[in-house]
Amino acid sequence: MINKRLLVKNLLAHNDENSFYDKKRFINIGHKEGKAKFLKHVCALANSNPKNHSFIVIGVEDEDNKIVGVDFFDDSKIQNLVNAYLDNPPLIAYENIPFPHLEEGRVVGLVTIKSNGKVCALRKNIWKYYGGSVFFREGSISMPKAFDIELKDLNSKAVATIEQHARNNIELTLDGVIDFLNNRHKDLESSYKVFKEQFVVCWAGNAKKVKDKTYFSRVDIELINEQVKLFFSTLDEVTVAFNEDTFTTIEYVRLGLANKLKYYPLEKMNITFEDNGTYQIQSELIFDPPKYDKKTLYHIFNTNNAILRKLEKNIALKPNDKEDLSHLPATYLICFLNGFEEAKIQMEKARVLLKKTNQEVHHSLKESLRILRKVKYS
Repeated sequence: MINKRLLVKNLLAHNDENSFYDKKRFINIGHKEGKAKFLKHVCALANSNPKNHSFIVIGVEDEDNKIVGVDFFDDSKIQNLVNAYLDNPPLIAYENIPFPHLEEGRVVGLVTIKSNGKVCALRKNIWKYYGGSVFFREGSISMPKAFDIELKDLNSKAVATIEQHARNNIELTLDGVIDFLNNRHKDLESSYKVFKEQFVVCWAGNAKKVKDKTYFSRVDIELINEQVKLFFSTLDEVTVAFNEDTFTTIEYVRLGLANKLKYYPLEKMNITFEDNGTYQIQSELIFDPPKYDKKTLYHIFNTNNAILRKLEKNIALKPNDKEDLSHLPATYLICFLNGFEEAKIQMEKARVLLKKTNQEVHHSLKESLRILRKVKYS
């Protein structure tokens, strides 16, 4: 069983970027350019590593390998994105790896790519890359290739050695459980469950009971053996259920207008642990977004746009503007879910403005964009 934090350390310590590993300060698949570059690297790494895993490490400074982290990235639909844009798409997983020195909510992103053994190519045009383009790694660079396209096994031995050095042990697992329960989440209700005598899942949050169900907020869930953060949110609420073979969460989002808020089930995640030391994670979007009168939404949409214009021009907000601003992330999201496609563009614009002026609303906006991503790629 591979400890993903050790894997990241081994990649950073022993290898500069090369044909089986790339590193990024951040990625931005919400914009066309960022999405295109990400797909290019995935394509190149898959073609250059037909027999072994390849990796992208995210949240690392390029010059000195300093681990600075990125926000928790909850995108279980990233495989759908790859499938939509690539022919012969590889299997891909994005995992959030906690590091002790990073602040709460910050992680290192680890993208693991597994080729299907066939030549991977862009399926359609995106940004400045044309459909049909094939990319390979040349050293640390992802380059297009038009001639002599052949998949060669050049890295399987090196990658196998790195993965072997990242194998977990009982001491690391116990230290991870104790750190999770007693140090990082000593102010929250926390628990753990051992599956198949091998896997340890820890979770923590503020618990509240509603009828016969327990809901957790400020939720953190980790698969300790592999040092993978499965879920993190300071806003949404989650239910947890498990038996001897499976661990299941349902995420709820709070949406509504004019203080008439309601929790809606968003996504169900099910982890099934097998007797042979493997596990499978399946995510299912179960979201049925609320519907509202178009006339009401047009008014809200225009009000939000007016607030953004004031922020752009540094015009002081009135008390009612500040109240509307606090609801802006959720109301823009509701507008998008009701057919206002421009709301996403406005949310991206708001993210830049709010990062400088209002951290609390900026954080809420990032959560709304996370939900939007889930819905978009489902």
